[in-house]
Amino acid sequence: MATQRMAWIGLGHMGTPMALNLIKAGYELSVYNRTDEKLKPLIDAGAKPYRSVPEICQDSDLLFVMLSDDTAVSVVFDQLLSIDIRGKLFINMSTISPDLSIKLSDMVLDKKGKYLEAPVSGSVKPAQDGTLIILAGGKDEDYDIAIPYFEKLGKLSLLLGEVGQGTKAKLAINYYMSVVVEGLAETVLFAEKNGIDRETMMFITNESACGSPMSKMKTPSILQENYPAAFPLKHMMKDIGLAQGQGLNTDTSKAISTVYKKAMDMNLGDEDLMAVIKALK
Repeated sequence: MATQRMAWIGLGHMGTPMALNLIKAGYELSVYNRTDEKLKPLIDAGAKPYRSVPEICQDSDLLFVMLSDDTAVSVVFDQLLSIDIRGKLFINMSTISPDLSIKLSDMVLDKKGKYLEAPVSGSVKPAQDGTLIILAGGKDEDYDIAIPYFEKLGKLSLLLGEVGQGTKAKLAINYYMSVVVEGLAETVLFAEKNGIDRETMMFITNESACGSPMSKMKTPSILQENYPAAFPLKHMMKDIGLAQGQGLNTDTSKAISTVYKKAMDMNLGDEDLMAVIKALK
């Protein structure tokens, strides 16, 4: 299947390093992004740029889609579905609502195409390192086609059932991440208020049973009080909302949502989700 004509749509924080990993693995790749300036790193790496979605779809057999939200994904799929897509496989790696993913799958299948959802767990560094966790939903035969590519993008891929199940798993793990990060922020601020500096508290955290790759990853940002986006806070706010739309209705989830909403109101959406600490001061 390596001879398939492959395309990548969406070159944001995650899409760019993921697409680059496929090129580094030796795959020829066509690319599209709504804004041209983000094409340059891929062009420099050898990718062929396209200026329209229908054109890149016409010239491809397998298309990866990695976009930010339901609206962006819907706009692109409207364009993808405007042409003959018979036999083409769409691998949607965006984090969107399960309902939309199922709807898109139905629309693609109606036009004799193939659809696999494959949202990822992990942020920019795992995307760069090819150590993402890929949470797929769809047909076995489509997943089998995708496996060689997933092996270049992540350390683990799982087929969790029909379309919708991969997205639900992604929302669950991201909700857990929202709780962990908010809890870490509260812990640091509580310690600081009681005379324990941030460096000491993060050392204690990372050396204890509570230490994790997440706490270690966020330590430099916490100590420097600088939050460049590995996973933008606005995307976490979106995912909490999607999880609530799937029935998440606990007291904790309501409290978490309130805190992240406050952070959004403070214009922290483009900073890393660890910037939620600013909303707790």
